[in-house]
Amino acid sequence: MTHSRGRLRRAAATVATAGTLLLPLVAAATFGMPEPDTNAVTVALPHLPPDATPLATQDVRDLTPDVRRQLDAAVRRVMREADVPGVTVGLWMGDKGKYVRSFGVADKADGKQMSRNLDMRIGSETKTFTVTALLQLVDLGRAGLDDPIGKYVDGVPNGERITLRDLAGMRSGLFNYSEDDDFYRALTSDPRRSFTPRQLLDYSFGHPVQFSPGEKFDYCNTNLVLLGLAVEKVSGERLGDFIEKNVLAPAGLDHTSFPSDAAFPAQHAQGYTNQTASGKTEDATDWNPSWGWAAGAMISDLHDLSVWARTVATGTLPNGGPLISPALQKQRLTTPPTAIRGAGYGLGIFNVRGWLGHNGSLPGYESLTVYLPSARATLVILLNTDVDHDGQEPSTLFGEAVTRIATPGHVFDLRAQPAAR
Repeated sequence: MTHSRGRLRRAAATVATAGTLLLPLVAAATFGMPEPDTNAVTVALPHLPPDATPLATQDVRDLTPDVRRQLDAAVRRVMREADVPGVTVGLWMGDKGKYVRSFGVADKADGKQMSRNLDMRIGSETKTFTVTALLQLVDLGRAGLDDPIGKYVDGVPNGERITLRDLAGMRSGLFNYSEDDDFYRALTSDPRRSFTPRQLLDYSFGHPVQFSPGEKFDYCNTNLVLLGLAVEKVSGERLGDFIEKNVLAPAGLDHTSFPSDAAFPAQHAQGYTNQTASGKTEDATDWNPSWGWAAGAMISDLHDLSVWARTVATGTLPNGGPLISPALQKQRLTTPPTAIRGAGYGLGIFNVRGWLGHNGSLPGYESLTVYLPSARATLVILLNTDVDHDGQEPSTLFGEAVTRIATPGHVFDLRAQPAAR
């Protein structure tokens, strides 16, 4: 097999590496496994109100015609070097201007052009929605972040000690199911098969606990599957239904969904991956995302993600109402250091040199949705491949290229280890 389970996991955790899922999931939202950095420091950014003081001019540039031309050239360079079929980039910087462009093709078979209105799978960005659902239940007093997961889900190794906070912050010590050999074989041998959450947990629970809860950061899709089950237990609703009613609808995200199968809205891009049994690049558009579930199964588009970037980073809905309470938002944005250079991770959210949000990756698709509060800047990147380039996820390469030009004081430069071959 050309790509190992390590590659899948990368996809599931990525925020620039953090949101990658396994194949779809770890290979999604994922990251590629980030490069350890023993000198990592906390990069937590305080919650800033809408009228926060702008950054110094040297940190953020006006999107002048010349800067837009530079961005065009940078995006095309990454596309060429990483062999990306198509990408859409959206950058909104308040009175400094905006940049919204699509490049390349959405479908290699018929040459259909990539466009900003196409739906895409967003992999590990799903994590931001699942954790938001949990935090809303905490706000209602129906669950507590320091409750043990064993209170909601039976049979979890160390379940009496691992808290919901540990799970949301990626510090549980549980084994990542998307790194299990049997799971990898099951997924790649039949990528259209459906997995239940309990089946996913079985792949994890067959392994010993990796470390004590809270001891360190370790990106793990198992954590989000457990949080999804906890949301269902407390709410009495399907996770997708709860998210639709309490997160998507209030935020006005009409083109975002939590699919129950492999179905895709009619207007979508085809996705291409080499995370296959043969190692050859294939069309993964109709692969079943159930293996990602609460960690990476969702679908969205450029507009919705541009709204969600600010909403999740500020805790405030577009109409000015609260997504979650200010007190919980403060806890969410407390981002202790990780082993990833320049990055911290809070409750289902990354802080990469000031950019708050998540990335996603699963077979065929990658995405990046982040917000820079002190500049009121939003960046969304959507592409239709997860094939890495020199060990780096293409979504991260685009993010770095764009921010190096537009926000040179805050370069999104998360690094991932090369995928195992």
